Amino acid sequence: QVQLVESGGGLVPAGGSLRLSCVASGSIFSINAMGWYRQAPGKQRELVAVITTSGSTNYAESVKGRFTISRDNAVNTVYLQMDSLKPEDTAVYYCNADNIRTVAGVIIGRSWGQGTQVTVSS
Repeated sequence: QVQLVESGGGLVPAGGSLRLSCVASGSIFSINAMGWYRQAPGKQRELVAVITTSGSTNYAESVKGRFTISRDNAVNTVYLQMDSLKPEDTAVYYCNADNIRTVAGVIIGRSWGQGTQVTVSS
């Protein structure tokens, strides 16, 4: 079984910064892509940023130039550095891991964390 645990959310004024972390634990051999999604009240969950094992990244247009995703494959951890935060960035941020291969060779398609609240005050 694989678990994802996020941390680093909180309340920050507009223009401020936060750094989110997500650690994947369990009998993990490898993880293909790791990413961050967010869901604001009354809205659908949307992709924020994703990073592959090789380091290729993809960002939502709304966060390009402000957010930076990175990962440490050795400890199965993904980070999201969020700068120049705006009130519209307020949401629950979820960590995601795709195509997880366990030590036993089992492929787990997708796993989610429990989410961490990010609130940006105006």
